[in-house]
Amino acid sequence: MRGLFRSLRHRNFRLFFMGQSVSLTGFWMQKVATGWLVYRLTDSPMALGTVDFAGSIPMLFLTPFTGAVLDRLDLRRTLFVCQALCALQALALGILTLAGVISFWHVVLLSAAMGVINSFEMPTRHSMVPQLLDNREDLGNALALNSSLFNLARLVGPSVAGFAIAKLGEGICFLANGVSYLATLKALTMMNLPRVDRPASRSSTLDDLLAGWRYGMENRTIRSVLLTLSALSFFAFPYLVMLPAVARDVLRGDSVTLGLLTSATGVGGLTGALFMAWASGMDLKRLLPTAVLAFGLSLTAFGASRVTGLSMISVACAGFSMVMCLIGSNTLLQLNAEDSKRSRVMSLYILAVMGMGPFGSLIIGGLSKALGVSMGIALGGVLTLLSGGLLMTSLRNR
Repeated sequence: MRGLFRSLRHRNFRLFFMGQSVSLTGFWMQKVATGWLVYRLTDSPMALGTVDFAGSIPMLFLTPFTGAVLDRLDLRRTLFVCQALCALQALALGILTLAGVISFWHVVLLSAAMGVINSFEMPTRHSMVPQLLDNREDLGNALALNSSLFNLARLVGPSVAGFAIAKLGEGICFLANGVSYLATLKALTMMNLPRVDRPASRSSTLDDLLAGWRYGMENRTIRSVLLTLSALSFFAFPYLVMLPAVARDVLRGDSVTLGLLTSATGVGGLTGALFMAWASGMDLKRLLPTAVLAFGLSLTAFGASRVTGLSMISVACAGFSMVMCLIGSNTLLQLNAEDSKRSRVMSLYILAVMGMGPFGSLIIGGLSKALGVSMGIALGGVLTLLSGGLLMTSLRNR
């Protein structure tokens, strides 16, 4: 157990971990409430995909530039500003909902605003983790524990949100999320981080961006991981966006059913993250392709299920393998990235995870509308299996 939680011995990471434990719970409450609100307003799977598209498309265009910018900035100050802006977005969404004036296009616009913020916040948060550790040997464990926290919040947040929506409506979930960001803001102010001297760059942001891109594409391991993540973002990750449609139209349930499905994903993800924290010394070039194949099988089973219990089991397996894919990929990239280019590599990671998501959500949403939600998810699972086979062949030749 000491080995499982060894990265918590570092004070700065421990503060970060505690702050995130609160704010991430609020984040997942808002995630579930947003999906339920949109589906209640529109009755359209395509609308769910549209909101996800609006929240992700800014990252497709901005994230490559933000990575080049972040390699020149103080990451703690940048993260503080981003977290404060996230709180304001959540509070605005909550006020509009509780006032009864919320519309679909309000959600789209506020999701787009969050996408702009996340273009800076997500690469900053990932790049900052190595700075929180006194010993880089604990990096893999820290990344896995951070993901464990994310998935524990996915377990708790949706369960609370499902009942809160049924009793009080979606607005209270948005307000709770806005207040929860105070925990991370407080943690950031309490950290004692070493001064990082960033050499003045004589090149332009565009030149730095291109240098980061060349660096990522010339490194064979980094390139293979990024291409696989792009495929998963396109074919597999949109299943999370479709959960409200599965809960209501496939399983004939309500917001509580949605909370159960999202929580089951969190249980699987938490278990997968703890497994990765325990097994942080394993050969990731063998483990990662296996995780991608398992992810594809789980999604195919989830698409075929018509029973709530079986859907919860298959979606939990999907959460387990998805988190293994994300942690394994993140760790491989961090271990292969030079410190001077870390933010740019992490920006490429975020771009791969989130950049294809807008198009994947729209296409899977469109296929779900034309062929049915179950068929759209199952098709994504089959294509994920293909991606896993290609990655296995690629890394085997390294």
